[in-house]
Amino acid sequence: MENKIRFFLAFTVLTVMCSCASRKKMAYLQPSEVKSEKNLKNEDINEKKEKSLYEPIIQNDDLLHIIVSAENPEVAAPYNLKSVSVNNVTGNTNINQNQLEAYLVDKNGEIEFPQLGKMKLAGLTRLEAVEKIKKQLTDYIQNPTVYISIVNFKVSVLGEVTRPGSHTISSERITLLEALSLSGDLTVYGKRENIMVIREKSGEKTIATVDITKADFIHSPYYYLSQNDVIYVEANRVKMGSSLVGPSVTVGLSVLSIALGIILIAVN
Repeated sequence: MENKIRFFLAFTVLTVMCSCASRKKMAYLQPSEVKSEKNLKNEDINEKKEKSLYEPIIQNDDLLHIIVSAENPEVAAPYNLKSVSVNNVTGNTNINQNQLEAYLVDKNGEIEFPQLGKMKLAGLTRLEAVEKIKKQLTDYIQNPTVYISIVNFKVSVLGEVTRPGSHTISSERITLLEALSLSGDLTVYGKRENIMVIREKSGEKTIATVDITKADFIHSPYYYLSQNDVIYVEANRVKMGSSLVGPSVTVGLSVLSIALGIILIAVN
């Protein structure tokens, strides 16, 4: 009797384990090794340095809001698109964000800037582009102020997440974890150790895989996302197995374990 009960319990536990994902595969940012306090401090410094250095790069097909302001608004007006009304040198502007026109970065990486003509901005960071425009404006405007933002900075999240879709980003940067959070996080069937990031740079697409269960992934070049990145979360073996065999198998195992228990009790 005792051996039969043990067999029944073991069978039931095995059934449950087969239908559940392990905690180790579910947890994010697991430490790969034990680190000393000194190493942690050095990593903290390096992480802060990486954050301070990171800034998105302007690319072809980007849409840019560019606003030029000056002490005399009339002087700055010719260097703005018609929908922009500049108030003062501080950059305070009467703007309707839905109506504001944007500059398209063409296939050559250039924009058509009022009065100044063609200007190549692709390959520059936002701050580098600001300095480039300011330098060209100094011949015409005293102490110009230039503001630039990327309008169509968006990322797309697909696969095993709660809410797949595209997200427009208002800030200058976003991390992979933040993008997943916007999509409601991964489902229990999401493969956390093999997340794909599809990125296009200078017309070439690259595909990288990221393991977010490892803490050191924050040092990956794909920790911070670029505009138009696509994140794909692959289904894990549990989901793939259930889709191939069908949910009836899991139900069948549960029913079988219950039936076996009843039989053992009845026999004894």
